[in-house]
Amino acid sequence: MDVRRGITVCGIVQGVGFRPFVFRLARARRLVGGICNTSSGVRIEVQGPADAVDSFLAGLQAEAPPLARITDVAVRTLPLAGDREFRIVASRDDAAGRTLIPPDVAVCPDCLRELRDPADRRYRYPFINCTNCGPRFTIVRDIPYDRPQTSMAPFRMCPACQAEYDDPADRRFHAQPNACPDCGPRLVLWDDAGRPSGAGDPIGQAVALLREGAIVAVKGLGGFHLAVDAMQGEAVRRLRERKRRAGKPFAVMVPDAEAAGRLVEIEPAGRARLLGWERPIVVLPRRDAGAVPDAVAPGHGDLGVFLPYTPVHYLLFDEGRFDALVMTSGNLSEEPIAIDNAEALERLRGVADAWLVHDRDILRRCDDSVVMVAGGLPRVVRRARGEVPVPVFLHEEVPPVLAVGGELKNTICLAEGGRAFLSQHVGDLEHLESHRFFEEVVDHFQRILQIRPSLLACDLHPDYFSTRWAEARALPRVGVQHHHAHVAACMAENHLDGRVIGIVLDGTGYGTDGRIWGGEVLIAGYRDFVRAAHLAYVPMPGGEAAIREPWRMAVGCVAARLGADACARHLPRWDGVDDAHIRFVLRMIERGVNTPLTSSCGRLFDAVAALVGLHPRVTHEAQAAIALEMAARRSADTEAYPLAIDRDGDGWIVDPRPLLQAVLADRAGGRDVPGISRRFHNGLVRTFADLAGRLREETALTRVCLSGGCFQNRCLLEGLLGALAADGFDVFSHRDVPAGDGGLSLGQALVAVHAAR
Repeated sequence: MDVRRGITVCGIVQGVGFRPFVFRLARARRLVGGICNTSSGVRIEVQGPADAVDSFLAGLQAEAPPLARITDVAVRTLPLAGDREFRIVASRDDAAGRTLIPPDVAVCPDCLRELRDPADRRYRYPFINCTNCGPRFTIVRDIPYDRPQTSMAPFRMCPACQAEYDDPADRRFHAQPNACPDCGPRLVLWDDAGRPSGAGDPIGQAVALLREGAIVAVKGLGGFHLAVDAMQGEAVRRLRERKRRAGKPFAVMVPDAEAAGRLVEIEPAGRARLLGWERPIVVLPRRDAGAVPDAVAPGHGDLGVFLPYTPVHYLLFDEGRFDALVMTSGNLSEEPIAIDNAEALERLRGVADAWLVHDRDILRRCDDSVVMVAGGLPRVVRRARGEVPVPVFLHEEVPPVLAVGGELKNTICLAEGGRAFLSQHVGDLEHLESHRFFEEVVDHFQRILQIRPSLLACDLHPDYFSTRWAEARALPRVGVQHHHAHVAACMAENHLDGRVIGIVLDGTGYGTDGRIWGGEVLIAGYRDFVRAAHLAYVPMPGGEAAIREPWRMAVGCVAARLGADACARHLPRWDGVDDAHIRFVLRMIERGVNTPLTSSCGRLFDAVAALVGLHPRVTHEAQAAIALEMAARRSADTEAYPLAIDRDGDGWIVDPRPLLQAVLADRAGGRDVPGISRRFHNGLVRTFADLAGRLREETALTRVCLSGGCFQNRCLLEGLLGALAADGFDVFSHRDVPAGDGGLSLGQALVAVHAAR
C-alpha cells in the first residue's frame, strides 16, 4: 500500500549537498514527490510503498552528508497525490524562518585534486568550490540561502557551471558559490596605491614578494590576512612594528599536518582539529623553540598553527614551497578585521606592501577560530570562522532572547527554542569601528536567524558599551553579574540544571558590591547565585594602569597582605621603576586614590609574575600570566604554596599572604622561576579543590563548573580537573564555548530567561 509523508528537516541542511542527497535517496527507493528549501528548513514530500518510505526516513539521518547537521525532523501523513517522479523544486520564502546557514568550509579533497589537475577546467582557479566546501556564512546577505542572497549574485554562471548547478547528480548541484575562470571572481595583485601590478599570475607575483620578505595583505573568507614568510625573522619583526603588535604571538599557516608536526607536538585531539573542515588555529606546544624565528612567538612555549583552507592558500604554498607563513588578522591591533578591498587598502596602507584581492565581496567579518588542547580535549578559545553560526544545543526551550556580552572578547548570543547562536568574535568594544561591527552582528544575526528577541541580557557594568547599548533599547532587560554568567555558560554547554559549585577565575568582572571580582567560588543555578568564597581584596594602584604594569599589582599585593614595610625589604628591582615610583604607588594605596579593590585571580598572576621578574610591564593582555604558565611547564615540582582559607560570615576568604611570603622567600633563596611558578599553580589548584570540598560538606553539591579566562591556562585547568575528579566530584568545563569572555553571552541569555520567568 502506498503512503505519502510530509517531512520538515531543520538544521544545517542548505548549502551542504542535502537536496541532491535526498534526491538520490528517494530515486534509489523509487519514491515520488519533491524537496525544496524554505526559510524554515527543507521540506520534503515522498510517496510510495510504506516499507520504502520507512527506509527513506531511516536513511535521511543515518546517511546524511558529512556537513549537514540535522536538529529536528517532523513527519506528517498527507493524502496521496499524482506525482510521477521525485523532483527538486525552487526555493520558497517562509515568514517563520528557522533554517540554519552553514559555516565556511575548508577546501574539500575533491576540489583540491581538481585545483592541482592540469587537465581540469578549474586548474589553479582560486575560487574552486563545491557543495561540500567553500564560503557560506561570510557571503550570505539573507535567507533562504540561494545565490541571489549571496555576494555571488553578480557572477552569472557560464553554461558549463549552470549545467553542474542544475544537475542533482553533480557534486556542484546548487552550490551557491559555484564558478569557474570563465564566469567567476578574479584575483589581482595591487601595489600600495591600489593599482593592479600588471599582467601575469597574481599568485606568482605574491609569492615572489613574500620570498623577498614583503608583507602581503591576502583577502580570505572572513577578512584579510597579513602574510609574511615566517622563516624570515626580520620580515616578521617589520610586521610587528607596522601592525603595532609588540609581543603577542603570531599564528603560522603550514602546508600540511606533517609540516605542523615539525613545529609543534600534536596529540590526536589536536591533529583532528587541525585536519577538520573548520580549520581553526590550534595552539600546541612548540617542538623546538628555534624552528621558527623568535619574533613569531617571542618567549612563548606554544605556537598557533593552522592549515590552508582556501584555494588561494593552497596555491601560495604550491607555488612558493614555504615552510610556514605568518597569517595574522588584517588590522591594526584590537581593530576589527578588514573585509572590503578599498577599506583594506586604506586601513592597511603603511602595513602591507601589496594586496592580493578579488572581486567577490565578503559580507560578514569573521576572524579565524582558535582552539587549544587541554585535558586531552580540544577547547575553543575564539569562536569564529568554521564554528559560526553552528548553534549550541540547549537542554531546555527558551523564549527569544538577545544577550550582548561584555566589553572584552565580545560575542552576542541570540537564542530561541532549544538553540543558542553565539556570534563570531567581535573583539574588544573600545573603538568606534568595534561598535559598528557589534551592531552589524546584532542586525545580521536577527535577520538570518529570523529571531525577534522579547528580552535583552547584558552585563551589570554600567560603563560597558554593550550595557549602554542594551539600556537604550525598549525591550525588557536583565542585568547579569559577570561571573554568574560564566557559570551559567558552562552549565548550558554541559546541559546541566539545578545548582552547582562554580569556580570562576578571570581578570575582571563587575561585582554586586561595585568592586572588581575575579577569584570567585559561587553556589549557582540559572536563576541566582551565592558568593561562597573569593580571593581577598587587594588594591589595583592606578586602576587599568595596574593591568598594563603588573609591578603595580606586585606592590599592591605585598603592601596589602604583608605591609608597606615589606615592599622596601622584599620587592625586586624592575627596570624603569625606582624608589620614587614605588613610594608614589604606596601613597596612592594609603590614600585610596584611583586604587580600586579587586579579588581577581588574573591580577594575582600578574603580581607573582612581576615578583619573579617576568614582565613587570606588558604589551598585551595576560602576557605576564602566560609567561608564568610557560615557566611552570618547565618544572615537575610537586610542592604547593599555601593560601589561607578563613571564614567570613557565611562564606570563605582566600588570603594570598602565605603564598606571597613563600614566593619572596624562595626567590631570595635562589629557587628558579619555573619551580616558583609550578608551586604557585599547585597552590591555586589545591586551594580551590579544598574550597570545593568544604562547600560539598555544606551544600551536598557534587558538581563543579570551571569557567573564566584563567582556565585557558593549561596547567591550572588540567590541575583542577584532576584534583576535583580524584576527590569524587563531577567536573564540567568548556569545549565548544570559550571559557573566557567570548562565552559570556551564552550564560547571560540563560540567566535572563530564568530571571524573567
